[in-house]
Amino acid sequence: MEVIGWIVVLLFFVIGFIGLVYPVIPAVLFIFGGFIMYGLFFDFADLPWWFWLIQLLFVGLLFSADALSNAYTVKRFGGSRAGFWGSMLGLIVGPFVIPIIGIIIGPFLGAIGAELIFNRSNFKQAFRSGIGSVVGFITSVFTKGIIQLVMVILFFILV
Repeated sequence: MEVIGWIVVLLFFVIGFIGLVYPVIPAVLFIFGGFIMYGLFFDFADLPWWFWLIQLLFVGLLFSADALSNAYTVKRFGGSRAGFWGSMLGLIVGPFVIPIIGIIIGPFLGAIGAELIFNRSNFKQAFRSGIGSVVGFITSVFTKGIIQLVMVILFFILV
């Protein structure tokens, strides 16, 4: 049963890291779910109260990091609220329409399309907004990956 427990915990962690680049998967919830699975299979006492507090703070940070990073970079590249929402929609739809590469093309085209349709921006400005959405996504994935890695490393230090 111990081996099955560790397989489940590690599977949750792997799915969590896959969720970094596949936005339909709530990555941080799978990381946190791995901690819960450990407690259910083994013992919650191995993980002190401060571990749970730190992890909950990380979860809150990760939920807001994606939207904040994308909004900041789209705006920094001259995009608008429409560009931000277009990129978010593209981030969700892109991987389904064009597997793998859609994760980058989706937000890019979503931001451009929203800027052109809703803001009536010129193509150059819309293109800059699309670039901002890609930069925001890549920055967000990198940042979230580091935070999730810290979460998992802290877990392994304690168990």
